[in-house]
Amino acid sequence: MQSKEYEVEIGGKKIVAMFSDLADQANGSVILKSEGTVVMATAVISKDGSKNLGFFNLTVEYLEKFYATGKILGGQYNKREGRPSDQAILAARMIDRTIRPLFDQHIKNAVQVIITVIAVGNTDPKALGINAASIALHMSDIPWNGPIGAVQISKTKEDGTLKVNHYIPSGDEAVYELDLLVCGKDKTINMIEAMSFELSEDEMGKCFDLASTEITKWEDFQKKLYADFGKEKLSFIKTKIDEDITAIFNEKVKPLLDEKLFSRDSKKVSYEVEALWKDILKEKYKDSEDDKKIDAAEDYLHHYLDSMFHKMALEKGARADGRAIDEVRQLYAKAGGISEVLHGSGIFYRGETHVLSVLALGGPEDMQTVQGMESESKKRFMHHYNFPPYSGGETGRVGGLNRREMGHGFLVEKALTPVIPEKINFPYTIRVVSESTASNGSTSQASICATTLALMDGGVPIKTPVAGISIGLMADEKDVNKYVLLTDIQGPEDHYGDMDFKVAGTKDGITAIQLDVKVDGVQIKILKEALLRAKTARMQILETITKEIVAPRANISPNAPKILTVKIKKDQIGMVIGPGGKNINEIREKTNTEITIEEDGTVFVTGKNGGAEEAVKIIEEMTHEYKVGDTAEGVVVKLMDFGAFVRIGHDTEGLVHVSEVAPFRVEKVSDIIKEGDRVPVKIIKVDERGRLNFSIKEANKDFFKPKA
Repeated sequence: MQSKEYEVEIGGKKIVAMFSDLADQANGSVILKSEGTVVMATAVISKDGSKNLGFFNLTVEYLEKFYATGKILGGQYNKREGRPSDQAILAARMIDRTIRPLFDQHIKNAVQVIITVIAVGNTDPKALGINAASIALHMSDIPWNGPIGAVQISKTKEDGTLKVNHYIPSGDEAVYELDLLVCGKDKTINMIEAMSFELSEDEMGKCFDLASTEITKWEDFQKKLYADFGKEKLSFIKTKIDEDITAIFNEKVKPLLDEKLFSRDSKKVSYEVEALWKDILKEKYKDSEDDKKIDAAEDYLHHYLDSMFHKMALEKGARADGRAIDEVRQLYAKAGGISEVLHGSGIFYRGETHVLSVLALGGPEDMQTVQGMESESKKRFMHHYNFPPYSGGETGRVGGLNRREMGHGFLVEKALTPVIPEKINFPYTIRVVSESTASNGSTSQASICATTLALMDGGVPIKTPVAGISIGLMADEKDVNKYVLLTDIQGPEDHYGDMDFKVAGTKDGITAIQLDVKVDGVQIKILKEALLRAKTARMQILETITKEIVAPRANISPNAPKILTVKIKKDQIGMVIGPGGKNINEIREKTNTEITIEEDGTVFVTGKNGGAEEAVKIIEEMTHEYKVGDTAEGVVVKLMDFGAFVRIGHDTEGLVHVSEVAPFRVEKVSDIIKEGDRVPVKIIKVDERGRLNFSIKEANKDFFKPKA
C-alpha cells in the first residue's frame, strides 16, 4: 500500500491525514488519525444523473464498527453490526447538515459520503468524521464549495474552563456545562449542535469566536493539501429554461404570486402555485427526454419564490404573513386536561404549529440501556418526537423512524436535560413523547415548550421552565452587511430563508442550539445578534407557559407508580439480594414491586397500591441492626427446656432464657408460652457473634400473670 501522511495541530492535538490507494475506486478518500481514533471518509458521485429523483441526491452514512473499541456485541446468533445506533444516525445528520449547503443543487448525479469509524481512542470520532468528509470531498473531483472545519468546544462542571477538541464519550454529556460542535468556513458558521447548562448569550458568542479560530486552521490545512495533489473538479452544465416557459410563468404564475404570496395563507399559496406549475409543465413536456427541462423549470419557480421572500424582507421588512420581523405568532399553552389516566400532558400552539406532548413516569428499572460503539450508559430522561403525515396536511406512510424525527427528538432532549432533577431527588425514569399535530415552522421548538408543560403538569420538579424559538435570516448575496433576522419563522421562510437557528433556554440562559443553513455560512456577528433576538422571544414564550402553570404540580399523578428510597449498608446488599436473587425476588413477588439496588446501597422501590411501602418495611426489617435496649414484638418460633426462641423483624431470632420470661419463677416455659404466640421483647445482650438475648419481663413485666 502506497501512502502519504500530513500532520496538523488543532486545539493542541496532533492530527494525521493519510492518503493511500486503500479506497482508490472512490472519487475521494482520506484516513484521519488522532490520539488512537481512526476514521476513513470516502466520497463518490454517480456516473449517471438521468435517474434523478427531482432533488439534489446526497446521502451520508456514519458507520460504527464494534471492532473500533475491541468489542464483540450483538445477540447469541448474530455478531454483525445491525441497524445504526442513535448516535450514529445523529452523527450522519450533523455531517449532512454541514456539507449539503456547499453543493450546487442543480447537480443531478447522486453523491454519497461514507464515514467508517475504524478505531476509537481519545479523540471524538464524530468531529473527526466531519473533517474527514470535508477532506475527502475537497480533494476529490466532485464539485463542492468547501473546505470546512469542525471543532468541539466544551466546559466541564468541575473546572469550568473552555476546552477545544476535548472528547466527550456518548453518555457522559451530563458532566459538562457545555458541549458545543461548530462547523464553518471563511470566518462564517454553517452548522451548530450544542447543549449547555444555561450558558449566557455573551459567553456562547465567545465560544463561536474561539471555534472559528480553530476552524481556520482546518481550512488552511486542506487548502495546502489541495494545492499539492487535489483533483480537478468535474463540470455539470446547468440546463437552461426554455424562453416560452418563462413567458408562461410570467403570464400564469407570477401574477398569482404577486397578489397572494404575502398573506396569512402564504404557505397554502406556495403549495397551490407549485401544484399549478407542475400541471403546466406536465402538459408542456410529455416526452421522457424532457425530464431535465422539467427540473430546470421547477427550479425556476423555487428561485423566483426565493428572490421574492428575500427582496420583500430586505427592502421592505415584509414577511409572508404580514408580521413584523421580530413578532412571535399567537401563543397558546395548556397543561393537563387531556385525561386523568395520563401522568402529565402539555399542548402548545405557536401560530399554525401545534404540538401535544405526553409524559409517562416509570421506575429506575425502566431506564434505557444505550449500548454503542463508544460506551454503554443508562438514560433516565427520554424524549421522542413524531411527525405524522397529517401534521403537514398530507397523506403518507405511518410508522418507522426517520432521521429527522430522531434529530428533533434529541434536540428537545438536549434542551430539557439541564433542568431535569437529579436521580437522588426524583428517582423516576421520565419519557415524554411529542406529537406534531399541525406544522408550519419549527415543530421541534414547539415540542420543547409542550414538553415543559407536560413535565410540570406531571409534577416533575424541573429546575425552571424551558422554551425554544427559531430565528431565520434573509441576507443579500452581494452585500454581506445587508440582512434581516426573522423571529419565529414559518414554513416558506424556513424553506427559502438562509438559516434556521434554533435556540432553547430558560430565563437564565441557553440550554440547546441547532443551526442549519442554506448558504455557505453565516457571519458570527449575525449569530450573536440572533442569540439576543431569540432570548427576547424566549422570554415572551416563557411568560405564556408560566401564566398557564407557574411551577411543577406539588404531587405526581396518582396513576404514576410510587417510588420510595431506603439506604442500606454496602455489606447488606448481598443479604437483601440473597443467594441467586432468592430474597429480593420473594419481596418483589409478595409486594408486586420493582426493586433496584445501587452500588452505594441506595434502594429504589417502585410499586402501586401500598406495595412500595410494604417492600420498604421488609427491607428495613431485614437490614435493621438491633442494639441493647431496643424493644420489639416477635413470634415464638421454638420452645426449649431452657427458654424460647423468638423471631422479630423479617428474620432476626433471639433467645428468651426461662429466667427472662416473667418476673416470677417459671418451671417450664411451655406452661405459659406456646409456639406462634406474639410476645413483647427487649434486647438485653448482643454477643461477639451478633447473637441476641431477649427479655419479655423487661419489655412488659405484666405480660404474664402468676397463676393463683
